[in-house]
Amino acid sequence: MKKGPLFYAKILLFGEYGIIKDSKGLAIPYNSYQGALKTSATLNEQQTDSNTKLQSFFEYLKALDSSIVQFDIAALSSDLQAGLYFDSSIPQGYGVGSSGALVAAIYDKYAFDKITVLENLTRDKLLKLKGVFSAMESYFHGKSSGLDPLNSYLSIPILIKAKDHLEATGIPSQQTGKGAVFLLDSEMIGETAPMVTAFMEKMKNEGFRKMLKEEFIKHTDACIDDFLSADIKSLFGNVKQLSKVVLNNFKPMIPSKFHSIWKKGLETDDYYLKLCGSGGGGYMLGFTEDFEKTKAVLKDYKLELVYNF
Repeated sequence: MKKGPLFYAKILLFGEYGIIKDSKGLAIPYNSYQGALKTSATLNEQQTDSNTKLQSFFEYLKALDSSIVQFDIAALSSDLQAGLYFDSSIPQGYGVGSSGALVAAIYDKYAFDKITVLENLTRDKLLKLKGVFSAMESYFHGKSSGLDPLNSYLSIPILIKAKDHLEATGIPSQQTGKGAVFLLDSEMIGETAPMVTAFMEKMKNEGFRKMLKEEFIKHTDACIDDFLSADIKSLFGNVKQLSKVVLNNFKPMIPSKFHSIWKKGLETDDYYLKLCGSGGGGYMLGFTEDFEKTKAVLKDYKLELVYNF
């Protein structure tokens, strides 16, 4: 059995939906889940399913505009025949970049003239990579920003300052305090495409566009500034406002059985929830100043620690 390098899951801490309309965004690698390309002469049912899906992705890649990216099609074809599959622990439909890790792995192994992690990653190189990954990942979602694969490929935090302005960034090192960012498992699969379609439909409404600009994007940008400067007090104030805005305006993206616990967090200040990715299922992101207390309050739900304050 041959195995390629590992590519990690990602979490978009802030910026979901807003980055479509030029808000800031902050994506970080999440090393608890990862995937790698493997080749084996004998495949089980799950591996065969992955190989079949890779075959259709291969057909899509063959037809991609060669001015964007070119692949070693012969090598990829030969490996698919030899039993290539993507061995991944990243949950699908959970907003943590399962397709992004696969795209990164395929680019890393089969792209000609690839930009590598070891290069001086100028803004132009990052934008070029994002464009390549956007074209590749559109196969899975209909439309992709390319951010998930970019984060998985580079395995470093990425700050999106605007649609055409992104940079690698450092995030404050974790502390051993009580506060935390955590994932809350909805135990439901979320589909990206219908959620994005619902959002674009809402964007036709002038009141929704005004709210997006004056409230959602304003608080998203403030959260990112606070997080990067480690201003925790201000961060929690802005996260609370953002959580409120999402509950009031993005209800279809929040699974209905979570509306009440979302509201409860805002009323008690024990924790605040926000979307993780496009929503509709998968994970939700939580912020709390006392993770042990929050675990007790949400004892009926599965929580995963992402980051300590």
